Amino acid sequence: MILYYDSLTGNTKRFVEKVQKQRPDWEIVKIKPKETIERPGHLITFTIGLGNIPLTTTVFVKNNKDKILSVSSTGNRNWGENFGLAADKISKHYKIPLLMKIEMSGFQNDVEDFIRKVEDMNNSNIK
Repeated sequence: MILYYDSLTGNTKRFVEKVQKQRPDWEIVKIKPKETIERPGHLITFTIGLGNIPLTTTVFVKNNKDKILSVSSTGNRNWGENFGLAADKISKHYKIPLLMKIEMSGFQNDVEDFIRKVEDMNNSNIK
């Protein structure tokens, strides 16, 4: 399993590192905007400003939308309806399944939910 991530303040990076502690066989890769990926994986990004997608994530998604299995976003619930909005926008615009939104760097239950959802999605695609 590959997790592609984009992080500005470190929240997204800390979240994927928590996931990797529980699933050490999962690979985590910090995205490079103009990179073209060969292997499918799940994208975790962050929301910037009032619900915007980071430019680095936008370019990455445009180049790799067919290889992104799901999208999740970290954010802060203090932003109300703009919380994690980048994932909603990516999901809607690129038709990529929205997996979940994560508060800041995630709590233990967020890590467990994320792992379960990724594994459920993977198992349903195997059939």
